[in-house]
Amino acid sequence: MKKILALTLCVLLTVGMLAGCGGSGAGDDASGNLTVALVVAGTFGDRSFYDSSKEGCDRLAQEGVTVKTIECNNENHMQQIYNAADAADVVVLVGWEFYDVETIAPEYPNVKFIWIDNATSAPVANVLNITYAQNEGSFLAGYIAAKLSQSGVIGVVGGEDSDTINDFVVGYKQGAQYANPDCKVEVQYANTYDDPAVGKECALALSEKGADVVFQVASKTGDGVFEAAKEGGFYAIGVDSDQKYIADDVIVCSMCKQVGESIYQAIKQYQKEGDACTLWGTTWVADMASGLVGIGYGEEGSQQQVSDELKSEVDGLAKKIIDGEIVVDTTR
Repeated sequence: MKKILALTLCVLLTVGMLAGCGGSGAGDDASGNLTVALVVAGTFGDRSFYDSSKEGCDRLAQEGVTVKTIECNNENHMQQIYNAADAADVVVLVGWEFYDVETIAPEYPNVKFIWIDNATSAPVANVLNITYAQNEGSFLAGYIAAKLSQSGVIGVVGGEDSDTINDFVVGYKQGAQYANPDCKVEVQYANTYDDPAVGKECALALSEKGADVVFQVASKTGDGVFEAAKEGGFYAIGVDSDQKYIADDVIVCSMCKQVGESIYQAIKQYQKEGDACTLWGTTWVADMASGLVGIGYGEEGSQQQVSDELKSEVDGLAKKIIDGEIVVDTTR
């Protein structure tokens, strides 16, 4: 069982009534014959952000929901929104690239949309935005990195220089300097989410600058960070999913955004509540208090580099963040 740092508070998502566009529709009871289209901006197989979304939808499929998946492979995002909306009652869009949902969703008033990891500029009646307080989880990752560092230098590899990625970075820096005000944080942007070779190159460049713990925030590109850590003899931190199983000798922990769980809970609550919708047209921020953002230390039996004492410190910091005693910087 994965040990994910999560102070379990109930997440109440009331998601609304669906009627399929161009199809039979869900009716007043959304529990039967529901079709969900999961559309990812890139491709599955990242063992992180996109795969987490699929895990949530796979659980729904096991419970009778019809799930269709579309991989955009980083192109044709607008057209794939249309393709999904023509075929499903609920369209789940995973990635910031789906900003066209803001203008497309009103064309499909009987379809519900869930946009993961970004939000429309203004409320759209049939769009539920789910964003994540990755800055909060990254604060804890930075704290752990600084505590484990022997050199006083840690690093982060980002997929790109964007507000979303930098939300991880600012939290990571703040957490590191909370642990050690003299800790130096070096940043490299890979400018790709799909190239492990570039991730490896970035991580090795950070190692040359003295970084002995490197946080990967670059989806599949981050696989190269783990390879570099094994070859270079430094530690790494995973992202989005609990990635310690990939290389538990060098991955000390992961900053987890439980994307799949948030999708699962939203659609299950929709099935239960139907027309009692109060959330469509709003943005829900899944923060640390929700239990969907935190730190994963791997499966039981995984090799551990983070001591029980340090884990206890991290638990205490998480409580302070939830209680508002620590306010984490954000780019959002």
